[in-house]
Amino acid sequence: MKHRSFSLLGSTALVNFPNGTPNSEKISFAKSVLSKNKSVKTVLEKSGNFKGRLRKQKTKFLVGINTKEVLYKENDCVFRFNVDETYFSPRLSNERKEISSFIKKNDEVLVTFAGVAPFSIVIAKNAKAKKVYSNELNRKANEYAKENIKRNKVEGKVEIVPGDFKKVSLKFKEKNKKFDVIVMPRPQLKESFLREAFSLSKKGTRVYYYDFCRIEDMQNKVKMVEEEARKARRKIKIKKVKNAGEIAPFKARIRIDFEVKN
Repeated sequence: MKHRSFSLLGSTALVNFPNGTPNSEKISFAKSVLSKNKSVKTVLEKSGNFKGRLRKQKTKFLVGINTKEVLYKENDCVFRFNVDETYFSPRLSNERKEISSFIKKNDEVLVTFAGVAPFSIVIAKNAKAKKVYSNELNRKANEYAKENIKRNKVEGKVEIVPGDFKKVSLKFKEKNKKFDVIVMPRPQLKESFLREAFSLSKKGTRVYYYDFCRIEDMQNKVKMVEEEARKARRKIKIKKVKNAGEIAPFKARIRIDFEVKN
């Protein structure tokens, strides 16, 4: 049997198999993962990448306990979610920790595309933010976010703001609501949503913007952010451009940190 790699989410192992792998070989490998790893209770086959605005993927049960629900721990926090119904990336664990370290006392923070609220909860639990607003379109993810907020005992610090970010930003704008920090762990979408972020920014707002590109195109993404600022008639200062992890050969998730100066 060829060597196979798998990723772990709590007690669930997710395995990628090449196309054409016989089912008997899949089951055999899954059983070996279960027997060699005492912490693993469920083995799933990952049969597709995350797709669409809701970032859903498909997995197939192989062996162990037949469930798609995961209980995952990181950064002194615990998260429950369904791997098929919601998006969650353990690869962003260090990002969540780093972003939480940037939060100042009494900051009001907005997290967009928040999923089951990992960024929001890690910030609330590990920083002294005044309040964290957690925005997500996926209804199922918001249900898990509500549960995760209770599970991590941050009910008073995290508020779920469900719905499309464009509509949510308009509601905030009507209330003249501005934020000290905006965290944007965006999925791979054509739109940047920076126009909406700028409408909720004030002088001194720090924005942590995620995007995807080929490694050699990182500076083009910076230029795009600067152009969006010009369109919004905002002055910004780029603080940092970071490769936040490769997602494919020569393609990276990047983070652009900038501050709004007017």
